[in-house]
Amino acid sequence: MTSKPLPPVVDEQSWRGRLDELRAREKAATRELDAIAAQRRRLPMVQLPDYTLEGPGGPVRLVDVFDGKSQLIVYHHMWNPGQEWQCPGCTGFTSQFWKLEFLDDYDARFVIVTQGPIEEALAYKRRVGNAMDWYSTAGSSFGGDMDAPPGGGFAVNVFLRDGDTVYRTWHTSGRGTEQLSHTFPLIDLLPYGRQEEWQDVPEGWPQAPTYSHWWSSEQYTRYGEDAH
Repeated sequence: MTSKPLPPVVDEQSWRGRLDELRAREKAATRELDAIAAQRRRLPMVQLPDYTLEGPGGPVRLVDVFDGKSQLIVYHHMWNPGQEWQCPGCTGFTSQFWKLEFLDDYDARFVIVTQGPIEEALAYKRRVGNAMDWYSTAGSSFGGDMDAPPGGGFAVNVFLRDGDTVYRTWHTSGRGTEQLSHTFPLIDLLPYGRQEEWQDVPEGWPQAPTYSHWWSSEQYTRYGEDAH
């Protein structure tokens, strides 16, 4: 017998009835997300100046980061200059994106921008095995202007290009990025969930301090070019 608390055991008919109640809420949430996406598509946008970032090959205009696409998603990776290991949350989040070629069919691209120097950023990319394309805004006001300043948090921004003119269309940060992740949706399906102390759980459910189950940045090296 397990010493862990368990959900109550019921007959299948009762279980299906409770599942149907939950599914009604899940379907309502799906419809609400559809409505939110529809509202997002109707947002206005703001024209941006001609920013210059640093890429693997040197300076690159923001408009050229699109690589010919008309739509661009940017993840702003938190950065502490000179440190070997960067934010584990950012490292874990961006490690999920291995096959991004499907965005080609949507005329879109997804890249990382960081406040770190490009040489440090590319070395970190190799160390943790990140598959995305990285750019640096260390010599530009781009990060700060996009609500991801030096020493600040992470963020996601979306841009639209019309010729050589770039527009900012959407922004989020904090838990707003969870919708782009597969980790938390999978964990939230589990009976014990994230097991973090802030969550609403039944009495006796396992809980621990927030982030305590998260991987450290070092654990991602098993996938990197520098792994041994």
